[in-house]
Amino acid sequence: MKIIKIISTIIIVGLFFNSCMMGPNFQKPEVSSPEAYLGDYQATDSLNLRWWELFNDPLLDTMVYHALEYNMDVQMAAKRIEQARAYHGMTKADLWPSLNIEAGAGTGNYLGGGSKSGSSSNQFYVTPALSWEIDFWGKYRRLSESAQADLMASEFGMRSMQISLISDVINYYFTLLDYKERLAISKNTLELRANSLDIIQLRFEKGIIPELDLNQAQAQWAIALASIPVYERLVAQTEYTLSVLLGENPKRYLETNNIKEQSLEINIPADLPSHLLERRPDIAQAEAEFRSQNAQIGAAVAARFPSFSLTGLFGVASNDLASLTTGGMAWSAGASLLGPLFQFGKNKRRVEMERKKAEEMLINYEYTVIQAFRDVEDALISISTLKKQFDAQTIYFEATNNASQLSVLRYDKGVTSYLEVLDSQRSAFEAELQLSETKQNLLNAYVALYKSLGGGWLNPMEEQQ
Repeated sequence: MKIIKIISTIIIVGLFFNSCMMGPNFQKPEVSSPEAYLGDYQATDSLNLRWWELFNDPLLDTMVYHALEYNMDVQMAAKRIEQARAYHGMTKADLWPSLNIEAGAGTGNYLGGGSKSGSSSNQFYVTPALSWEIDFWGKYRRLSESAQADLMASEFGMRSMQISLISDVINYYFTLLDYKERLAISKNTLELRANSLDIIQLRFEKGIIPELDLNQAQAQWAIALASIPVYERLVAQTEYTLSVLLGENPKRYLETNNIKEQSLEINIPADLPSHLLERRPDIAQAEAEFRSQNAQIGAAVAARFPSFSLTGLFGVASNDLASLTTGGMAWSAGASLLGPLFQFGKNKRRVEMERKKAEEMLINYEYTVIQAFRDVEDALISISTLKKQFDAQTIYFEATNNASQLSVLRYDKGVTSYLEVLDSQRSAFEAELQLSETKQNLLNAYVALYKSLGGGWLNPMEEQQ
């Protein structure tokens, strides 16, 4: 009973002294957010968590879900979360006593201190050993707080990576559709120019037109021919990039949607600037990293003060192995203090270093916030201007395409030179390529907007609902 009272006393004393914590407590940084975005932004719909489904493309949906499950970067991020969770468990264990087992046997006549006895004696013992460094200054609690914040940061980092992955998959998918469309345009243009070249060749052979017209037709045919391998290469490289994002070996995607069929009737999600601080996981990650470093200050401050340790033994000991279990109980209890005395300012500098690291993390948090607002504004102005550009590009393509057809009729009737035909066909070809590219840029601007708003991620409050 006496030993139980002693152990209980040790634990109660330890818990009593575990009440102090050094260093500053964490305070959530305050940042100002604009009342409204500068860009053309009207609240028309709520932020769709699966916003990629708005594009109504089953293949795209499949790619996104496949990437979220099999992408290598996401899998590595998941392992980093498991590492952080394990480390947090390790730091929590330092708050409590450790219990070990000791056992030994020995013989001899040496008594220590340079003296010996006239006869030898045996020693046998088996005892549990209890040791506990009392967290009087809160060092281990601060380290545990830091580890917990690191765990949160790794979880937010994975969510941020998932949003980036979703955006990358959709970006490359629309880019692939654009390159495939431009490849089809080039092949169609090549076929038209080949037919035109055959006609020009016959006219030249009959002496109707000069050789200059033939050479110009050959040049335009070659331009269309040269554009085909360019887009074949871009299509293949984009498909390979998509494959890697999906966690697969490079492969080709023969069956895809057509970019012409992609609707541009996409609602801009409703969200206030102040909500961005809750929606963006990279902002939450930066805050968690600041929290972690803030706790490191307390751990560094605590290292400047003495540490208190309690030890206790309770077991059996005997000079005769046969009587080891019958010779009665053996016990001991003690306490120790160890503190820095003079280390040339090392611990002071450690505290200063951790404070500066925390200031760096605070600046990083503030920078992440303003960068997030900039991302939204960039996406909004891109959507606004690209819409106008796409409308103008559509008019330009229709005009040049019609002009190309009229110039051929005028040339066949001898009203104009072949130079006019070449110029109008070249303009129509370039206009159709640019129209496809502009639509791809507009679609990806919507992707950038949803990404900048933190789309596809549930914040902790939403997860509880």
